[in-house]
Amino acid sequence: MTHSKHSVAIIGAGPTGLMAAEALSQAGVSVSVYDAMPSAGRKFLMAGKGGMNITHSEPFEQFLSRYGQRRAELEPILSDFSPDALRAWVQGLGIETFVGTSGRVFPTEMKAAPLLRAWLHRLRSNGVQFRMRHRWLGWAENDLRFDTPDGERIIQADAVILALGGGSWPQLGSTGIWQYLLTQLGIAVEPLKPANCGFETVWSDYFRERFAGQPLKPVSIVFTNQNGELFNQQGELTIAEYGLEGGLIYALSAPLRDEIADTDSALIQLDLLPDRSLANIIARLATRRGKDSLSNHLRKRLGISGAKAALLREALSAAEMDDSTKLAKTLKALPITLTATRPIAEAISSAGGVSFKELDQHLMLRNFPGLFVAGEMIDWEAPTGGYLLTACLATGRAAGLGALAWLQQQ
Repeated sequence: MTHSKHSVAIIGAGPTGLMAAEALSQAGVSVSVYDAMPSAGRKFLMAGKGGMNITHSEPFEQFLSRYGQRRAELEPILSDFSPDALRAWVQGLGIETFVGTSGRVFPTEMKAAPLLRAWLHRLRSNGVQFRMRHRWLGWAENDLRFDTPDGERIIQADAVILALGGGSWPQLGSTGIWQYLLTQLGIAVEPLKPANCGFETVWSDYFRERFAGQPLKPVSIVFTNQNGELFNQQGELTIAEYGLEGGLIYALSAPLRDEIADTDSALIQLDLLPDRSLANIIARLATRRGKDSLSNHLRKRLGISGAKAALLREALSAAEMDDSTKLAKTLKALPITLTATRPIAEAISSAGGVSFKELDQHLMLRNFPGLFVAGEMIDWEAPTGGYLLTACLATGRAAGLGALAWLQQQ
């Protein structure tokens, strides 16, 4: 056990920082958690309002694949704190979990608040001190500077863990201002970019005013980027005034965002009838309409109405709508040009951050012994579905254990 004279300052009271605090406090280290907000876990609570998705139950190999280009760096960390381990940890807080039909894992009550309350109670019982309304300003030589309601404070600590989040939802504390403090030290930081975000396109005034907020389901997005990589995924979308949002486009946000950055736009194709073949659609459209309008014919023969029918009229002229072959092909591959991501402040999460090459296997900055980084501050991203929270908790735990090991060596 590490002697309690060692002190660690954790900056950021989200799930990443709290997990780091847990790993250290259980070993007898004196831990203080600092945050600019008035209370802990604000983004965590907001994310849990619609149902707290804590992780995913799919096979671990498939789970790891969700981290894309950063899988290799995250795999040992996620192996040490796997989705199964996370569920057991939640159960240890007295919170039962269940697996939903999508494979996502939720607390039985579906809320984040009971979990956070139990967690904070346990941390305080372990001696963790919380210093709220402390906004980190950087360093004064080797000490930490904070802006507080009582003026600037200088804090000393034997080790520091930075867990300040990315750049999404800045009103809840993740402002991303830390980028400038770290780059001034020569630390490589990849620019923060929106992830799990909506995308902009141009709708007609009628379509935007009439259908904004309407769901599109089920649909598939088919997208081929400039490198010839094919993406084909089925799910649900929501029409927004500015374009498209929802789980399906969030899942493809990384390749779509990168395509727009490289070529100024991304052309996707929407399959409005993913469960029907082109031949089936052509055959159904070929049946006699009788006195039915085209709208009624589409509704009766294919179940196409509302927002999906309006989307067809966005894409096709009146003459093309009367061409059954053209109409059928558009139902299977309706083109939409995406021109921009929505701002990072609106995104669910962010990509970019401290480069993994700056960190050792314990998430300590190689050139700054005793300074650790965790969570969304590091350059990785993941889709929604429990992957974000799992990696935030796992990297928080890894940084806490890394700080513990480093202190033991001093």
